[in-house]
Amino acid sequence: MIRIGLAGYGNLGKGVEQAIKKCADMSLEAVFTRRDPSSLELASDTPAVSMSEISKWQDKIDVLILCGGSATDLPEQGPELASMFNTVDSFDTHARIPEYFESVNYKALEGDHLSLISCGWDPGLFSLSRVLFNSILPDGQDYTFWGKGVSQGHSDAIRRIPGVLDARQYTIPSEDAIKAASSKDRPQLTTREKHRRECYVAVEDGADKTLIEKTIVDMPNYFADYDTTVNFISLEELKSEHGGLPHGGFVIRNGETSENTTQVAQLSLKLDSNPEFTASVLTAYARAIYRMSQQGRRGAVTVFDIPVGLLSPMSAADLRKDYL
Repeated sequence: MIRIGLAGYGNLGKGVEQAIKKCADMSLEAVFTRRDPSSLELASDTPAVSMSEISKWQDKIDVLILCGGSATDLPEQGPELASMFNTVDSFDTHARIPEYFESVNYKALEGDHLSLISCGWDPGLFSLSRVLFNSILPDGQDYTFWGKGVSQGHSDAIRRIPGVLDARQYTIPSEDAIKAASSKDRPQLTTREKHRRECYVAVEDGADKTLIEKTIVDMPNYFADYDTTVNFISLEELKSEHGGLPHGGFVIRNGETSENTTQVAQLSLKLDSNPEFTASVLTAYARAIYRMSQQGRRGAVTVFDIPVGLLSPMSAADLRKDYL
C-alpha cells in the first residue's frame, strides 16, 4: 500500500480523500491541518493532525499531497515540506512556475526526496497536450481555453484579500475566439481576447468595496491581463447561487502538415467538480512519484518528466495488452 498524507483539507483535500477510496493500492494515513484538528469532519476514519506535528510523520508517509492554495500557501509550504517528504502539488501560478520549481528542487534534493510540482489539469494534463500536439504539428498555433467554470486558484486569491468573506471567480471563454482558433487563419489572440473573468464576492460589513475591487482587477498573474467584472453579493446568495465548482476547457493545436492541409488536434474536459477532478489527477501522479522515488529519483520534477504508464496501477505488460 502507498501511504498518502494530505496537507490541507479544503475542497481539494476532500477531493483527494474521495479519490483514494477508489485506489486499491493506496491508504490515507493522516490529514494535516492548520486548524484545530478536532474541528475537521473527515469522510473517513483517518486521523486529523496539527500541521505543527507533521515532521513526526516522516517515516509513516510515502507521498504527501499538498492541498493549499498557490497564492500564499504553496510558495511557503512547497519547499518546506519537500525537505521532509516526497510531495505532489498543484501550484498553478503559471508565471512563477520556474522560480517555484527551483525553490522546491533545492529543498527536495537537500532532504533526499522527490517532489512533483504544478500537477492537475492545467497546469498538468493540458501542459502535456500542448507539448504533444506542438511536437506532432510544429507548423501551427496553440490555443488554450478555460471554462466556463470556477477557478479554485483565482477564487482563493480573492478570498485572501482583507475584508473578503468568500468568493467565486468564473473564467469565461470568448465564443468568437474559440471559432477563430479552429479556422485556417490561425490568428494570434491576446489573453484579453480569449477570456474574461467574472467575480462574485461577499465582504465583511463596512469593508471598502472600492479598494477590494481595485485590488482584484489589478492583481498581477491573476486578473490584470483580463477584462474583469466584480459583483458584490451577500454571503447567503453566494452559497445558494454559486455553491458548485464546475469547470473545464480545451487545448487546441491548429497546424498545417503541407500546403493547404490543416490538422486540428484538441483535448477537452467538462467537469462537474473542478477540485474532485484535480484531486484525482494528483492522486494518480502520487502513485508515479512513489514508484520513481523507489527507483532513486530525487529533486523536483514536472509532468513532462513522468512516463504515463507509472500513473496506472496496472503492470506494463497489462497496459500493453489492454490499452496499446
